[in-house]
Amino acid sequence: HAAIIHGCTLQDSCLVGMGAIVMDHAVVETGALVAAGAVVLENTIVEGGYIYAGTPAKKIKKVDDELMKVFERTANNYVM
Repeated sequence: HAAIIHGCTLQDSCLVGMGAIVMDHAVVETGALVAAGAVVLENTIVEGGYIYAGTPAKKIKKVDDELMKVFERTANNYVM
């Protein structure tokens, strides 16, 4: 999906959108969503349970339970 994931840490059950860039030493915590096209700068911690968007990526919204279910369903679809 043209995401660039470089020298960073992606924890369990997170989602990185199409065309997003996650740079060196950034951490995307469990349950976080990096929106399509977002740029996560070096050393940024993307807090679990939140959506980050923009350039540079900023926290914009809490992930609710319904959206978390969509994450889980989508991840299972990729495994299949």
